[in-house]
Amino acid sequence: MFRASIHKSATSLNAFQKSTLPTISRSYAAAPVVASRGSTKYGGVHTVTLIPGDGIGPELADSVKEIFKHLNVPVEFDQYDVSGETGGDETVFKAAMDSLKRNKVGLKGILSTTMGPGEHNSWNIAMRQSLDIYASVVVCKSLPGLKTRHDNVDFAIIRENTEGEYSGLEHQSYPGVIESLKISTRKGSERIARFAFDFALKNGRKKVTCVHKANIMKLGDGLFLRTCAEVAKEYEAAGIKFDQMIVDNTSMQLVANPQQFDVVVTPNLYGNIVGNIGAALVGGPGVVPGCNMGREFALFEPGCRHVAKDIMGQNVANPTAIILSASLMLRHLGLDSHANAIATAVYDVIAEGSVRTGDMGGSAKTSDFTAAVLARL
Repeated sequence: MFRASIHKSATSLNAFQKSTLPTISRSYAAAPVVASRGSTKYGGVHTVTLIPGDGIGPELADSVKEIFKHLNVPVEFDQYDVSGETGGDETVFKAAMDSLKRNKVGLKGILSTTMGPGEHNSWNIAMRQSLDIYASVVVCKSLPGLKTRHDNVDFAIIRENTEGEYSGLEHQSYPGVIESLKISTRKGSERIARFAFDFALKNGRKKVTCVHKANIMKLGDGLFLRTCAEVAKEYEAAGIKFDQMIVDNTSMQLVANPQQFDVVVTPNLYGNIVGNIGAALVGGPGVVPGCNMGREFALFEPGCRHVAKDIMGQNVANPTAIILSASLMLRHLGLDSHANAIATAVYDVIAEGSVRTGDMGGSAKTSDFTAAVLARL
């Protein structure tokens, strides 16, 4: 299980939340069925690996560092400027991985993945597989003060992070014929299913929906669906309902009636797609934080993964997602007061509405939004 401080923090979050504020941090704080040995800590200061990422990543990381410095957060960043556009140079990537293995906890932006035959595999996927951070958690919740097409959206996406189509096993068996191997195991399906149901149990959620394509992929997705259904039986007495939905119907239902969803558990690829839809429902990639959990390591990053190269270097990106991801990381480290202060300041800026970046309908710069958060701290 997690360190005691994390479970303890789950009971202290009511003081953090106003009645209308999202329960994102509460949801992450009680993340289940994993063990953490804690981060590296010297003299009361936690050492955390920082990977700013590509595109707008460095600008957003600067916002986090500025806020942490202003608030005297006892975190020291061990920074590695890994890039997905380095043509496969593994030197910096390996150094960053060594740092993550030492520190147990990391904060990262999104790394580009180059396309085309012969290109290196995704560093994002390599991190998840190497560290076995098998559960991606993203909570898509309407933010007070930020008007979107739908109101009262509040669902969590639990995504299997290491298997499925992202196994990266493909080859050309004959010129013009590509074979791509999708990996599905009972072990991987069962542990993500238990994660999802434990998450629902610990966070007062009442329904888990398994998203799949078992009508076509009867073995692979069929295994995932059957395993989730079997695990669901163990939680019936706790009042948690279970249902299932084919992924294409899920996509339609999300944009038509997102309020019907509570916890969604998915294989790897579907979780990526559903996560992007969910982010769009509540304001876009700039406002949704994320978290990747395993038995030993925790890596925090924006929940909707875009490098946004089209706006890089222009000081116009929305830092909300990375700042909230950093606050979730602080809660994971047991630094509840700092996490509460930062998250509350962010939500207050959005609710007040006078300082908004372009994706939220305003014209504020990244630095303006960061300054507004600092003013409320």
